[in-house]
Amino acid sequence: MPLVVQPVFNCEIYQRRAAASWRVTGAIQTEEELAEEEARIRGELAGLARSAGFPLEVLPLVTVRSAEQAAAVPKMKYDVLVIYAARRNAAALETLASGDRWNLMFVRHRSGPLYYMYIGAHTHFLRKRRDEFAEAGMDVRDIVVDDCGEVLLRLRALFGLKNTLGRRIVAVGGPGGWGADGKTAPDRARQTWKLDIRTVSYPELGERIQRARTDDALVKRCRQEADRYLGQEGVKLETAREFVDKAFVLCEVFRDLLDEAEADAITVDQCMSTIMPISETTACLPLTLLNDDGFPAFCESDFVAIPSGILLHYVAGTPVFLCNPSLAHKGVLTVSHCTAPRKMNGTRPEPVRVLTHYESDFGAATKVEMNKGQRVTVLNPDFAGRRWLGFEADIIDTPFFPICRTQLDLKVHGDWERLLDEVRGFHWVVAYGSHLREVGYAVRKAGLGWLPIT
Repeated sequence: MPLVVQPVFNCEIYQRRAAASWRVTGAIQTEEELAEEEARIRGELAGLARSAGFPLEVLPLVTVRSAEQAAAVPKMKYDVLVIYAARRNAAALETLASGDRWNLMFVRHRSGPLYYMYIGAHTHFLRKRRDEFAEAGMDVRDIVVDDCGEVLLRLRALFGLKNTLGRRIVAVGGPGGWGADGKTAPDRARQTWKLDIRTVSYPELGERIQRARTDDALVKRCRQEADRYLGQEGVKLETAREFVDKAFVLCEVFRDLLDEAEADAITVDQCMSTIMPISETTACLPLTLLNDDGFPAFCESDFVAIPSGILLHYVAGTPVFLCNPSLAHKGVLTVSHCTAPRKMNGTRPEPVRVLTHYESDFGAATKVEMNKGQRVTVLNPDFAGRRWLGFEADIIDTPFFPICRTQLDLKVHGDWERLLDEVRGFHWVVAYGSHLREVGYAVRKAGLGWLPIT
């Protein structure tokens, strides 16, 4: 879903009065200057829309000169209000920010005519001329000075948040949460992230698989798709071919579940046990295929980590890798799992070895050889659903230890020793690129704590 932005320019022209202070500090003192600034804002917004890299709809600029005019704006339909705050009109600004949507404020220092709220945003607006913050609709992280790129960063974060909140996800085998403290994770995912979790039982899945296997045309098509996949450059088969053919059939069953639920995310519980005799393969390869087609797809039905995976997927605009962590030492750690996307950069598939799932030595799992030297973002949500940790790292190796098949040795950027004390939960989520600031902004908007290590 696109993020809909309503830009508002708050500016009035003061009238000169004899022997009196008739204007506050700041530029834009004539109607001509006001019109020039409106044109400047429209041009900057057009540039933002062109360079966004995610679905962004910018509505026509509205100029308000008074609190009365401002009162009409929160009644409009939008996701984010971007206030260009040239004036110290507390009543107008508080009216604009009083809605139940997200609010940003842009002020100018050197990018154009100086806005008064460059001086007054903190003291007059956020703190109401007191020591403590008192503005409910915004905080200091919602205010940007001069830099349109900083506005875009926040809009990307809010795009990710919008597309996470209320997301519908199919849970094969039902929703779960890893570990003793993860048992209530599905409830927290519903409460905090408003996730719409649709359960598909294993008896139902088994019936669907059996029906699919009796569809000769479907089975033939899946075999042909498997042929094409295995014939791609960089794909190496190291398991029985029948596991791959059956994985493509299972993937079609998963696609049907997504279509019928009108969902675009899926997770599989008991993926290391129950699904194997039913599907006669593993869910590892199907989840790789779905991720590469743009569907957030996760094993283990771990709703401790799944919200972080969905959010990072939409912030980064690429597939994400849910994985097991290890102990950091000398700035290095290893993450691994038996399923991973190949198109980690969103377009180019990485080389892959199609092996058995490690613990069972059965089925079709993927060892994706991710790009060495690639900068990645790593998220670690806690069991309690109260705080996420994040850091950046570089992929320094893709080893082949006797653990889950896709493996990354990561060199941590930042104070890696803090990980020893601060890591919570279990599963982590990895995406190509640097996305910590966007994720941190979104996580705070969701009401959670955020600890960046990098």
